[in-house]
Amino acid sequence: METTVFRPPGEDKHPLVVINHGSPADGSQRASMGRQRYASLSSFFVAHGYVVAAPLRRGYGATGGSWAEGYGSCKNPDYFDAGLATASDIQATIDYMRKQAFVAANHNIVVGQSAGAWGTVALSSLNPPGVSAMIAFAPGRGGHQPDVGNCEPDALVKAVGRYGSTARVPLLWINAANDTFFEPKLVKRMVAAYNDAGGRATHDAVGKFGKEGHNLASCDTGASIWQPLVEDFLKGK
Repeated sequence: METTVFRPPGEDKHPLVVINHGSPADGSQRASMGRQRYASLSSFFVAHGYVVAAPLRRGYGATGGSWAEGYGSCKNPDYFDAGLATASDIQATIDYMRKQAFVAANHNIVVGQSAGAWGTVALSSLNPPGVSAMIAFAPGRGGHQPDVGNCEPDALVKAVGRYGSTARVPLLWINAANDTFFEPKLVKRMVAAYNDAGGRATHDAVGKFGKEGHNLASCDTGASIWQPLVEDFLKGK
């Protein structure tokens, strides 16, 4: 997978952060998608002593190949397996990066936005070795469908409950109030399903961000909102 890597100075081993991108609503844009560097997130973690890897998953941009993350039709979406497909690419990135001489084996973190966050939540169900915490910005799939809003909200809730039933990794779940992909009532249902099944999510619902709250993690101006939440969550992780 085409991957951007940022490193702190020096040759010492540092823990890893894998930052995972979303998926464009228009599928025709996947092939031309550029590297998603998440400048503010990457700078934040490098400054805190982490190596950052930001992969382009299968079916996106220069990585190419077949897209693995499809969930089928809105009438009967398979969000569960779609999330696990994303999680597989995230895990492959972790496995590769942990073999590098400058990456520590433990205290690693997985971060995702939108579809990448949904893959992060899916990966939490597998409790990957060496990963001590996960952060999901606006996780979900099937958002922004014409005339219907979210594709099938009940299916999202059901799938995330299945993830939570085996997940034991601490997870920070962040959503903005004006996220038009996954509105606050749906997010509350999703977090409740995840935690009621046994997951360990801390939910931080923040106020409105810009014109579209779904972009909180990808816009530099969102850093002042999420940084204190992330710093507090990561204490002791």
